Amino acid sequence: MQTRKIGPFDVTSVGLGCMNLNHGYGTPPSAAQGRELLAHALDQGVTLFDTAALYGFGANETLVGPVLAPHRERITLCSKGGMAGVAGEDGVLRRVIDGRPATLRRNCEESLRRLGTEVIDLYYLHRWDKSVPIEESVGEMGRLLQEGKVRALGLSEVSAETLTRAHREHPIAALQSEYSLWSRNAELGTLQRCAELGVAYVAFSPLGRGFLGGDLLDVSTLEDKDVRKPMPRFSPENYPRNLRLLAPMREIAEQADCSLAALAIAWVLHQGSHVVALPGTTQRAHLDEDLHGGKVQLTTEQLAQLNELFRPSAIAGSRYPAQGHREVDTEEFERVG
Repeated sequence: MQTRKIGPFDVTSVGLGCMNLNHGYGTPPSAAQGRELLAHALDQGVTLFDTAALYGFGANETLVGPVLAPHRERITLCSKGGMAGVAGEDGVLRRVIDGRPATLRRNCEESLRRLGTEVIDLYYLHRWDKSVPIEESVGEMGRLLQEGKVRALGLSEVSAETLTRAHREHPIAALQSEYSLWSRNAELGTLQRCAELGVAYVAFSPLGRGFLGGDLLDVSTLEDKDVRKPMPRFSPENYPRNLRLLAPMREIAEQADCSLAALAIAWVLHQGSHVVALPGTTQRAHLDEDLHGGKVQLTTEQLAQLNELFRPSAIAGSRYPAQGHREVDTEEFERVG
């Protein structure tokens, strides 16, 4: 499998986002199934693994840590802080964005314990807490690096301007944000800024949260706790309009002799040598399709066809509901729905 650079690390161009094993997409698989998927990824040569304090409110780090521990010298382990589960007065854990230095330090130390490691290779600010200057959050993360608790710093879902400010405070190795054929906000500035600054662009949800894999045909089957349920482009009104894009995409996949999922991964990787794809899955067969996407070569004509088919104006609905948009700092396309 081809490799790409993230700061000091050489990583496989297709990594594994581990969130799905505990969080986000309805009922998660069992711990045994999660460990089996991680073992399969290792067997297939994957070297980039991504988790976060938020995922399963710590359960994801607890799951992946022991599986990856024997392989620490040959993998790049990533986690995130600044957004985690905090218990309210009723004892219920709720997601809280908190970028204060003391909180980031506590998040990091808790992640280290759950992961069972002395150092996190790439540590991200999961969301920018806009009540805290980005320089203060990144400054504390830089001190964690100086103390040997992390090896490189990253940001998630920030704009080109915020990335530039943070990079002045401390070198940023990676920006992780959503990027796929149907979420092309990166092209409004961050993709180019990353290239200019020597920052890797780690594209999460390169399959459009499963849409581009072509298996989800009926959104009424989504569980209530599935994060896609309130997203406008997965609404019963918008989703059928988006489904119409898959038939012409399938024709291009047939030309490229690959699955829809592999085509989606390949398109992302063709957007720049600094781009790394970070799909997530719970199924071995899907992981194999994703990894195959790292080998697919697309022609100039095929890329142009995909770019036109999935032009932002052709997508029905925004990628986040109102609350989600307030929590991110990324450039967004103007759209209705």
